[in-house]
Amino acid sequence: MPDIRRQLLAAFDLEHREHLQAIRQAIAAGGEADTREIFRRAHSLKGAARAVDLPAVEEQAHALESLCAELMDGQRTLDADTVTTLEGLLDGVEDAAGAAYAPPAPKPAAAATAAPASDEAVEYVRIDVEAVSGLSRAMQTLSGDVLDHGAIDEDLRRLAADARKLERRWRDARGAAARTREVEQGLKDLSRALNELSVRRVRAGWALDQGLSDLRGRVEEISQAPAETVFGGFATMVRDIAREAGVPVDVRVTGLDARADRRVLQALKDPVMHLLRNAVSHGREAPEARAAAGKPERLTVVMAVSAASGRLRIDIADDGPGPDLARLEAAAVDKGLMPPRPEGAPAPTPEELLAHAFAPGVSTAQGVDKLAGRGMGLSVVAEAVRKLRGELRLTAGRPWGARVALSTPLSAARQSLLFVDIQGRQAALPSLGVRRLLRLDATALETVEGHPAARIAIDGDDVIVPMVPLSALLTGVAAEVPVHAGAVSAVLLSHGRRHVALAVDALCDVRSALVEDLDADDLDSDLIAGAVQLDDQAPALALDPDALVRRWLRDQRQLAAGGLGFAEEAEDADETTRTILVVDDSITTRTLEKSILEAQGYRVLLAVDGLDALNLLRSGQAMIDLVVADIEMPRMDGFSLLQAVKADAALAATPVILMTSRADAADVRRGLDLGAEAYITKQKFDQRELLAAIGQLL
Repeated sequence: MPDIRRQLLAAFDLEHREHLQAIRQAIAAGGEADTREIFRRAHSLKGAARAVDLPAVEEQAHALESLCAELMDGQRTLDADTVTTLEGLLDGVEDAAGAAYAPPAPKPAAAATAAPASDEAVEYVRIDVEAVSGLSRAMQTLSGDVLDHGAIDEDLRRLAADARKLERRWRDARGAAARTREVEQGLKDLSRALNELSVRRVRAGWALDQGLSDLRGRVEEISQAPAETVFGGFATMVRDIAREAGVPVDVRVTGLDARADRRVLQALKDPVMHLLRNAVSHGREAPEARAAAGKPERLTVVMAVSAASGRLRIDIADDGPGPDLARLEAAAVDKGLMPPRPEGAPAPTPEELLAHAFAPGVSTAQGVDKLAGRGMGLSVVAEAVRKLRGELRLTAGRPWGARVALSTPLSAARQSLLFVDIQGRQAALPSLGVRRLLRLDATALETVEGHPAARIAIDGDDVIVPMVPLSALLTGVAAEVPVHAGAVSAVLLSHGRRHVALAVDALCDVRSALVEDLDADDLDSDLIAGAVQLDDQAPALALDPDALVRRWLRDQRQLAAGGLGFAEEAEDADETTRTILVVDDSITTRTLEKSILEAQGYRVLLAVDGLDALNLLRSGQAMIDLVVADIEMPRMDGFSLLQAVKADAALAATPVILMTSRADAADVRRGLDLGAEAYITKQKFDQRELLAAIGQLL
C-alpha cells in the first residue's frame, strides 16, 4: 500500500507554494488586487494544512485568512502597513511548512562567498552572420548523429543476443572437450565485451545529448537578441511624436526581454514604428469626446512583445475612437476593392472591412499630415510581414480603440523542427517549443485521478504529468496511449506551470525545414501553424505547441479517457458499489478524502471545482450517488454548485454534503436552506463524522 502520508505531504508541498505565489502576485497588483481571490487562497491553504496535520502551518494560515477576510469585507485596505503584515504572514507560512518536512539547508562556508555577478566585466564581440549559420548547420548535423545512436544501440543489443544464443548452442554440441571449452570461453568474452560496449554507448549517447542541448542554447544566444536592442527607444519616440502633434499620451511597452533573430527584429523596426505612429494619428480625439466616453485624459498606447512556440508576437493597441468602418468602406470602394453597396443591402462585417485596411492607398484619415493620411503605410507593413512569413491582423477594441496583432517566426531562416509519427503520418513541432523528448517504460506509467500520467523530474521537482495521445488532441476523440515494444514515446510540452506529455507512435527526426502556409478548411487552424514538404512524401503538418497545451487544458477530461489499453478501475467496480464525487480545489484535500472513502469500499470520482463537478454530473458518464463538496472554490463555489444541482430535475435527488473550514452559523444556515443534506466543518474534521453522514444518506 502506498505511503499516504508521504503522498499528502508531497501534494501539500506543491499546493502551498502555488497559493503563496498567487497571493504575492495579487498583493503586487496593489489597488487592482482581487481580495476575494486572496481570501480563497488563504482559506484553501489553511484547509490543506489541516488535512495533512501540520498545526504550525495551519496556525499561520489561519492568521493569514483572518487578515484576508478583513480585506475582503472592507474592514482594511491594502495599504503599506497591511502589505507588510501580509508579507510577514506569508513568510511565516513558508517557514513553518519548510520546518515541517524539509531538511535543513547546509550552512555555506565563509570562504566560499562569491563576488557579485555585477562586478564582472561584460565583453562584446562582433560575430559574422555566416559563422552563425555555419554553427547552426553543425548543430543540425550533430542532431542527426544523436538520432543515429538509437539504431546503433539496437544493433549492439542484437549482436549481444546472437552471441548468447551461439554460446548456448555450442555448449549443447558437446564436441571435443578442450576445443569446446576454448570456444565457449571466447564466446563468453565476446558477449561480455558487447554488453560493456552497449553500456558505454548509452553513456556516450547521454553525454552527446547533453552537449547538443548546450550547443543549441549557445546558438540561440548568438543568433538571437532581446527586442529591447531594436525597440527600446520606441516609447520615447511615441511621446515625442505625440508632443509635436499636440496629443497627450501615455505609452506602455512590455516584453522587451523577449528574444528573436536580429534580422527579424531589424526587418520589423520600420513597420512597428509606423504602427505606433498610426496609433497616435488615428487614436487622437478631442478632450471633450474622451471625457464624454469616460476615458482618461491622455491617449493610451500599448505595445506588448512576446516570444513563444517559435514565433514573435507584437500587439499594438490604443484607446482612441477605433476604426472608422464607414470611411474604410468608402475608401475601399473608391480604390475598387469592393463594389458600391446598394441601398438597403446589409453592411459588410467589420472583419471584411478591416481586411482592406492593409491595401495600398486605403486611408481613413481626414487629411494628410506628418503622422498619416496617404494610405501607404499599412500596406508597406503588411508586405514586410509577408516577407517574414508572418501574419498581420487589425481588430476593433472593446469597448473602443484599435488593436494590431503582428506575428512572425522567431528566425528569418529555416526552422528547426522535431518530426514525430502519428498513426502512420508525420507531423512537425518547432524544437524550441518542445521541453523534452521522453521514452518511458509503459509499466512505469500511473493512473492519477482516472487518467494516464508519468512521474517526471522538471526543474529539480518530481512532477506528475498527464499523458495524452497527440492523435486525440488533433481529432478531438479519446484514444489509448500508444505502446510499442513495451515503451511509450512522448513529447513534453509546457505552458507556464502546466505540463503535458503528448504520446506519439515514434520520434522520427530533428532537422531544419521551411514551414509554409497551409489553407485547408477541413483542418483545425488553431492547432496547425503550416505545412512542411517532405522528400517524395505528402506534406507534414506543422503544429503549434502552445495551442496544443491550451487545447489539452480545455478538453482534458474527454481527451484523457482512452487510458493505456486497460480498463479504468471504475469499470471493474461491482454494480452495487456506491459512487461518490469529491469536489475540492485542493489536491491535498482531494487525496485525503479519496483515500478515506476508497478504504471503505466506495468508488470515488474527483472534480477540481463546482463547474467541473456540474459538467461531470450532467454528462451522464457515471451514476453518482452522493456529492461531497468544498465551499470556497474558483469558477463555481460549493453554494452555487448545490443550488444548480437542486434546481436540475435530473440531479435534484442526489445528496450533497458541504465541507468547509468556515463554521459561521450564517453559512451553515445558507447551505441547509439551499438543500444540503449535511454540513461538516473541517476545523474539527473527524473522518468518522463524514463516514457516518454518508452511511445515513446511502
